[in-house]
Amino acid sequence: MQDLIRYIAKALVDNPDQVVVSEVEGNQTSVLELQVAKEDLGKVIGKQGRTARAMRTILSAASAKIKKRTVLEIIE
Repeated sequence: MQDLIRYIAKALVDNPDQVVVSEVEGNQTSVLELQVAKEDLGKVIGKQGRTARAMRTILSAASAKIKKRTVLEIIE
């Protein structure tokens, strides 16, 4: 899941080398924390959060396939 989010985020931003994805593993839920450069934050979130919502939708579909719940958090 980390690779999926990292791939999508690097395609969206101007500074792909500053994209960091870390995973906090729980019993039933994993939390993916996405960090990007300050100037790229708007590109990852998108207008009215549409890009972030789309990334979360893709992530939930991919995690449902492996029967696990995964949440995406975008860190400023």
